[in-house]
Amino acid sequence: MPFDTSLRNTVIFLGIFILAFFPSAFQLLLKPLLFPLELLTGPFSAPRQVLPICGCCPPASCNTPPTTPTVAQAGAMSWYQKQFTLPSKSRGSYLITDHVLKELPEIKNYKVGLLNLFIQHTSCALSLNENYDEDVREDMSDALDRLAPEDRKGNMYRHSAEGLDDMPAHIKSALVGASVTVPISNGKLNTGTWQGIWYLEFRASKNARKVVATIQGEKV
Repeated sequence: MPFDTSLRNTVIFLGIFILAFFPSAFQLLLKPLLFPLELLTGPFSAPRQVLPICGCCPPASCNTPPTTPTVAQAGAMSWYQKQFTLPSKSRGSYLITDHVLKELPEIKNYKVGLLNLFIQHTSCALSLNENYDEDVREDMSDALDRLAPEDRKGNMYRHSAEGLDDMPAHIKSALVGASVTVPISNGKLNTGTWQGIWYLEFRASKNARKVVATIQGEKV
């Protein structure tokens, strides 16, 4: 029986139509025919291992150990804090390095670190400066008096609740600062040859001042 020409043309037209507008469907139709060839010609690969998924942590096979030690592994950091009181002093600049060392024997326990000293008052200050010549401390007090003099005529400052030296003391405290930080190396304060810790008092009357000392570092 001869093949119907119209049926052949219809099949060819449908094939071209599917290929033009639905290429993915055409590939699906050919896949059963091409599958045996893919098995013969495709490269062989080992089955892929699927790792379990955990909501809290990855599986052990996903963890890669670090190649370099972290800071915590190299040496544990330690914190220490203490409050102490300075000797009562009237207006002037005073070297207190020895007093700080006496109050903080814990410094010897640190191989490397930082010592921070913070004075809890607004009319005095802490600084690092000359540790040998007393004239430097006297000159510093005189210079600060010139920068923030007392207002005897009453036309410079609004605040004078505690006397003529009240507002000048606050100004000097802001200029110098309320804290100092000193490095610790091998159990000692690593200051320069001529450096010392100063306590500067800006009030005329004697006052007991409190200092908070904080040490951070790696112990010996």
